[in-house]
Amino acid sequence: MIDQIPGLMDEVRDRFAHVDTCPFTGPRVFFENAGGALTLKSVVETSAIHAAYPDNQGRDNPASQALMAAIARGKADARLLFNAPSGQIFAGESGTEVLFRLIRTAALGAPEGGTMLTSTLEHPASRSAMTRWAEVTGRGLLTAAHDDATGTIDAAAYAALVRPDCRVASIVHTSPVTGMAVDVVAVVRAIRAVAPDCFIIVDGIQHASHGSVDIASYGVDGYAVSPYKVFSRHGYGIGWASDRLTGCTREGVLGSPETNWELGTRDSGSYATFSDVVAYFDWLGSRFTPSTDRRARIVAAAHAIDAQEKALMHSVMHGTGNLPGLADMPRVQVIGGAGNDHREGVVSLTLAGMEASDLVAHLAAHGVRTHVRKADHYSGNILTPLGIPACTRVSISHYNTTAEVAQFLSAMVAAGAAEAL
Repeated sequence: MIDQIPGLMDEVRDRFAHVDTCPFTGPRVFFENAGGALTLKSVVETSAIHAAYPDNQGRDNPASQALMAAIARGKADARLLFNAPSGQIFAGESGTEVLFRLIRTAALGAPEGGTMLTSTLEHPASRSAMTRWAEVTGRGLLTAAHDDATGTIDAAAYAALVRPDCRVASIVHTSPVTGMAVDVVAVVRAIRAVAPDCFIIVDGIQHASHGSVDIASYGVDGYAVSPYKVFSRHGYGIGWASDRLTGCTREGVLGSPETNWELGTRDSGSYATFSDVVAYFDWLGSRFTPSTDRRARIVAAAHAIDAQEKALMHSVMHGTGNLPGLADMPRVQVIGGAGNDHREGVVSLTLAGMEASDLVAHLAAHGVRTHVRKADHYSGNILTPLGIPACTRVSISHYNTTAEVAQFLSAMVAAGAAEAL
């Protein structure tokens, strides 16, 4: 665990910009990581450097060659982080755009007819893309239902609906509303047992910062990440496509390489800043394993992050010092249950007698940044079946501390969630 190594948490926090102070409002605890994680200082520096370069890629000069090298390095680093020895890595406009492109390519490249399969747990990015391309291709869209009580979905729910003619299926790795992870390997196994040739696309946007990504073990065809949720910046998404999906006909400039997924000139800074993210995982993992293998260090970092976040979430749920946790606050309802082992860094809650927006404002007044999720087109699939018009989402990351959790719990007590001790 990170905070059990003397001085390491200070080193971790020092690598992030605005770790404890908002440039607009002053000191605060950042518990809005699911909306976008803190940014590595190295990413900020790299972005500025690449934004200033006047040269373009594909030219016969040293500057252009340096940009091409940064892109190649970024792709190789992403491949290492994802553990994706085959397939293609590419940068897109955003994680949402990458998901749309992966799903569109699968829907148009699959044999005609058949069905497509999604779930009620999906983020609108994948759900909208699946709906759109099922309509365009004239396929029926089957929707597996998640479990309202646990806030996740299991393989059995997919197995109950998948048919031999399923052409494309989508899986969300972790819900950004409930914070619950999905057993991707088990779901893929259930789908392929009935429809072995189905294209399977995974939304890894919420999962990537909380645990290891291991595409080689999933047996899927596409994976999408939003780097601003993995310690980088806005303005691009990173996608991976299998060789099989890459072989499908898709948009492209005439005469360009058949394996190319990118349209036009990409920002070399996108790839360079993703290399910064991978370098951070590599550095953090080196504090937990003597191995010199970069992938081994990345895996070690993921395990350390998972352990740190589980410890923090235990404090959130069950308290720290003399402060009660959410599970012991009688007016608090935790979506998905307080003891759910699938949770990855996110807890969405309601406080009886207080609107979610008012609770977010109250927490902000006590120096804790959180977020409202409403039963709208982003979160209605989770909240509406529960009869909840809005909730407060509290989301942590590995660089948060027990002292910050205590500040949050103290603010919840001040809001009347529990009696002060």
